[in-house]
Amino acid sequence: MKKLKTLLMTIILLVGAFGITGCAWDTDADVASYNISKEAEQFRVKRRIVFYNSIQDVYILEMIGNCSIEADTYDNQLEVTCKTGVGAYQKHYLGLSDNVTYTVEQLDYSEVSPYKYEIIFKPKSIIPITVEVE
Repeated sequence: MKKLKTLLMTIILLVGAFGITGCAWDTDADVASYNISKEAEQFRVKRRIVFYNSIQDVYILEMIGNCSIEADTYDNQLEVTCKTGVGAYQKHYLGLSDNVTYTVEQLDYSEVSPYKYEIIFKPKSIIPITVEVE
């Protein structure tokens, strides 16, 4: 049991050391940008996503809400997941082409710190493991 505790403590210290040294190279803007992106992925940032046809100069679609976006370059599409209520989400797949593009605008001010990171644990997504020590 003592070996397991020592091993776990060593892993935690190493991860912490790498985290601290990694942060030393970041600028305040890098950290703030990372934190805003993290907030958006937690559906805490209101965004407006606009698709438009650049040849005809017309809007095709506009989405407004707490949405997470992911550019899927393999399928040439934008995957948009929006929070529509408590525990309710909708996912949309929006195709891109040579004449259709999009912009994403943050609509609200984000209050994030340029000095710290936030770690969010999702207990439902953590897989429990059993460690047996002889």
